[in-house]
Amino acid sequence: MASDRDILPSWVKPSHYLVSIYDLEFGGNFTYQGTVTIDVDIKTTSGEKWNRIILNSHQLKVYNAALKLEDGKTSRDAKNITYDEKRQRVTLFFSDDITYSGRGVITIKFEGVINNIMAGFYRSRYKPKGDVPKSVAKDDEFHYMFSTQFESCEARRAFPCFDEPNLKATFDVELEVPEDQVALSNMPEKEVKKSKKSGFKTVLFDRTPIMSTYLLAWAIGDFEYVEDFTRRKYNGKNLPVRVYTTRGLKDQGRFALQNCHQIVDYFSEVFQIDYPLPKVDLLAVHEFAHGAMENWGLITYRTTAVLFDEKLSADSYRNRVAYVVAHELAHQWFGNLVTMDWWSELWLNEGFATWVGWFAIDHLYPEWNVWGQFVTESVQTAFQFDSLRTSHPIEVPCYDGLEVDQIFDHISYLKGSSVIRMLSAHLGEKTFLQGVANYLRAHQYSNATTNDLWSALSEASGQDVNSFMDHWIRKIGFPTVTIAEEPGQISLRQQRFLLSGDAKPEEDETIWWIPLGLQTGPSATEASLHKVGAFTKKEDTIRGINDAFYKINKNLTGFYRTNYPPERLIKLGEAKDHLTVQDKIGLVGDAYANAVAGHGSTTGLLAFVERFQDESEYLVWSQILANLGNVRNVFSDVEDISNGLKKFALTLVTPAVEKIGWEFKKGEAFLIGQLRAALILSAGLVGHKGTVEEAKRRFDLYTSGKDRSAINPSLRKAVFAISVNNGGEAAYSAVKNEYLSTTSIDGKEICLQSLGRVQTPELAQQFLRFIFSADVAMQDKHSGTIALASNAKARLELWNFIRDNWESIIHPTLSGNLVVLERFLRFGLNKFASMDVADEIEKFFKDKDVRGFDKGLAVVDDTIRSHALYKKRDEKVVREWLVAGGYIEK
Repeated sequence: MASDRDILPSWVKPSHYLVSIYDLEFGGNFTYQGTVTIDVDIKTTSGEKWNRIILNSHQLKVYNAALKLEDGKTSRDAKNITYDEKRQRVTLFFSDDITYSGRGVITIKFEGVINNIMAGFYRSRYKPKGDVPKSVAKDDEFHYMFSTQFESCEARRAFPCFDEPNLKATFDVELEVPEDQVALSNMPEKEVKKSKKSGFKTVLFDRTPIMSTYLLAWAIGDFEYVEDFTRRKYNGKNLPVRVYTTRGLKDQGRFALQNCHQIVDYFSEVFQIDYPLPKVDLLAVHEFAHGAMENWGLITYRTTAVLFDEKLSADSYRNRVAYVVAHELAHQWFGNLVTMDWWSELWLNEGFATWVGWFAIDHLYPEWNVWGQFVTESVQTAFQFDSLRTSHPIEVPCYDGLEVDQIFDHISYLKGSSVIRMLSAHLGEKTFLQGVANYLRAHQYSNATTNDLWSALSEASGQDVNSFMDHWIRKIGFPTVTIAEEPGQISLRQQRFLLSGDAKPEEDETIWWIPLGLQTGPSATEASLHKVGAFTKKEDTIRGINDAFYKINKNLTGFYRTNYPPERLIKLGEAKDHLTVQDKIGLVGDAYANAVAGHGSTTGLLAFVERFQDESEYLVWSQILANLGNVRNVFSDVEDISNGLKKFALTLVTPAVEKIGWEFKKGEAFLIGQLRAALILSAGLVGHKGTVEEAKRRFDLYTSGKDRSAINPSLRKAVFAISVNNGGEAAYSAVKNEYLSTTSIDGKEICLQSLGRVQTPELAQQFLRFIFSADVAMQDKHSGTIALASNAKARLELWNFIRDNWESIIHPTLSGNLVVLERFLRFGLNKFASMDVADEIEKFFKDKDVRGFDKGLAVVDDTIRSHALYKKRDEKVVREWLVAGGYIEK
């Protein structure tokens, strides 16, 4: 057994499962019965005796178990069955010592519960459209569908198994379900038999390829589907591609369907391996802890990540659906066909699927400027989390499967994908993808490590990839490159970037391989790449620089911050119209981060973004508004500075919001619509009079029922938020009613985000009680807290509510699924900038069992304290700058 991980004994390995689920109770306790038969290989040393077999099992009741060995002589029942709840294991004891090495079959009968915590085999509630079969489970208000979520270690909640990623096996699944409902699994139906139970049928599915337990899936419900076929042929056939929904929603799956068949064909070409299963099913699940799950052949999605209504959905969800569909399809190869050896290498699955998901969307929608979006969303978010002391390496040690849920985070996904983008840019896209194809071919249907990927890429490129990527994967953090200028040359220094700005020598020992992407020339339009390639020392000097213009990290392909001299930042601002969208995003993001860390200043950031009043690109505005919003959050309890920053923001956005207007024009570019929505929301929240008045006018028409077309679907978030921000209890109640009555797939998310703009403690408390009512699904409880946390008038009320109701409401409601609890706390508490509040939070959780969300609390603490240091350091100079600019009256 490896000393760095707690895994099952290695001498018993599964090769095949038959999982039978039957006698489902469709109400009351929602129990079910099950039998699992597992073919195993037993490999012991000669003459070694054994009397027990250990499997994973969690919250299951095992009735009995039997072991039959292939020698034909040994068939015995387990005489004793014990549970290790903490390690989620069951041990089957046999009475006599056994001396045997070879094949065997374990048969276990058990009982489980179809739970309501979005893990294992669980139930999702929904309000149906149309007539529903009487067999569908329901209560007074909701109907239920059943589905599974087994990643990372939740298959053991559904059936006893060897629940580790490198213990791959094949699976046969049979489900006993009502005759008028649909059963789905990874593979197509093989046979449908009449059940002994009246009104039921038993559905058997074809055998799966060899795969990990976390990729097994099944679902039962009142489902319907829309269907298309791949254009490529696979084994001589066009593969069926379907989007399944509960009754009445299937037409909202057409956009995902349109993307799905194209992406399956595209990835089959790119990876040089045909999609390996006979079907692709996408299933919309009404309650879902994550965004989606890549179960092989039966991919499950949160409804807002797979359904899109052309008439009623906000256009931003079009982008989301396209990307999430692509991300999960990438996993069908990268993760499912080839699986990481252990959870410490989760990034191999998630980092690559994130990058190649965007790669596919860029192929389908080049007009969306996908890589600009990647830079402002993925790269900048990864920077934010990796700039904390509480970050972790991309490849992070993971002692047991119970620790892994907390590394499904922005480091594994977003930093992982960012360094893959950096490597692809360095090797060249064609070479990189050839190396990936070679890696997949070499390890298909088995497990692999990071070094296996590096070996394949090294062979394809002729470069020693491991030598320059090892630190990026196995070391914590990332560098900032500080530049000093002299005539005709620049000096570079790399150091670890921390948000707190106080990296100690022992925290700053890593020397990263940094692709410089250095451009220089007489002007931005005439600049060319400098011959220097990578920066691999702590300090270096680059000669042959044209002082008129230079810039490093072209298109922000390198995962590092840049700290320019103040005068150079001004010159780059003057040249902004000749820079790419990615370059502008990078400059704004770096100026903000350097201000927080103390490498630069807030005044430098404000002076820099002041030049962007005439900016026309949505993605650049998105970065500016996000960073300016963060600065305003930090200084929100310093009244004069808060008011001055609000006035500055108003001055900044006014020309742009007045130019773009309210009306969506036919044939208008997707990004123009996104810009309109962002500018109206921002302008309204900082008090732009015309925007506020128009938002209130449209809101009244919409909520009164006089004109439901008064608000474009893409402007609901902006109009609702502005109205709640300005309209008090009446507007709050109107948006709450909209939440309760909306039939739009994205409507509930949008309403919760808008309700978080309440401006009084009383309404904040009222909203929090509503969040924890039965009206708000478990999957959505964090949506409202994100807005509350960003709202200076409500932030403290949120913390008070968590503290005062921890034992009675928060922990009992959310702790069944620690992913949900961690996310709620991290999003809800990370916007403070007060050492006192950080101390309060630390003290409150000090004596509590925080395993499963301790890393989230550490991120909260680090973020708050870093922002508090920043506020204290820059408060005086920010005030002086705002006074000098007329944003604060003397």
